[in-house]
Amino acid sequence: MNEAKGTQESAPAIIFVDDEATAVKYFQRAIGSLAPVLTGGSVEEGKALLDAHGDKVAVLVSDQRMPGEFGNELLRYASERYPHVVRILTTAYSEIDQTVAAVNLGHIHRYIKKPWDITALRMELKQALELADLRKERDQLVREKLGVLQKQTLATRIGLIRTLSAILIGPERFQPVETYLAAAVLADVQSSEPDWQLLDYSDLVAAESCRGGTFGHMVAANLAELRNRRAGSSAGNAVAAMAETLEEAGIRVRREGDALIWDELAALAEFLGEATNKAVSTRHAVWLASLLWLDGNDFALDPVREGNAIAFLPTQRKTEFPADRLAAWIEQF
Repeated sequence: MNEAKGTQESAPAIIFVDDEATAVKYFQRAIGSLAPVLTGGSVEEGKALLDAHGDKVAVLVSDQRMPGEFGNELLRYASERYPHVVRILTTAYSEIDQTVAAVNLGHIHRYIKKPWDITALRMELKQALELADLRKERDQLVREKLGVLQKQTLATRIGLIRTLSAILIGPERFQPVETYLAAAVLADVQSSEPDWQLLDYSDLVAAESCRGGTFGHMVAANLAELRNRRAGSSAGNAVAAMAETLEEAGIRVRREGDALIWDELAALAEFLGEATNKAVSTRHAVWLASLLWLDGNDFALDPVREGNAIAFLPTQRKTEFPADRLAAWIEQF
């Protein structure tokens, strides 16, 4: 394999793969002034070049007939792993079936037949580099847009936690929301990015509303059950009752004195962190319902990170929070 050196190293590169040394030399001489050229002599060498330099490669040109695998296999590999790369197939043979198949599967942008017309070849590569640059700009804009949508999705989920608390125990009761969000931040759980190839924005809104509604229904049902089962629990034994409820739901917690120790950190932010297409578990609904129930006993938990676990320490619930408290939490995620 040969890697182009010199002043163009930082520029978008072209990979050319051909087992014929004459073709490689001819291509470099014709195209080298347009962009750095990295060369390989087989499909395997082409794959290695992509894996090593995929982030800076703009165009891949591959001959079709080479020892071992055909060039369209390399282009398929590139289309799956490096979709931003503009892919061109070239050959001196009329292998029309494989070429048509590669085009139909979206593996190649252009087919160029040998022997090359140098003027036409340079024009094709100039256009391919321009297309690669446009793709890069488009991908950057898409990433920025999707980043905004992802943050909006997370903010909507946080807002739903507040809405559930207001509906189920009263609009002035913010303490369960405070505890829930503080624990999620301490757990350092990252939100999963939706599969934007499968969802457009309207699909996302529909899926999120269904997921959130189902979760809210589970929280309400579990809160009602807690109120019935634990009626009469005092502040003194509320934490013990809560620990028992969580364990019954399959949540691994342990008690150390008056504190609850939570080891399975990802479970603390399941609703906030999991992907849109993943339903929220009953045990996570029990967790939020337990916080709401605890608030009804004028009691609360204060989460503190302790190594790989979070300790929830009993405390008196607060009755006053700043008006912008929810917005401040949203900014922390």
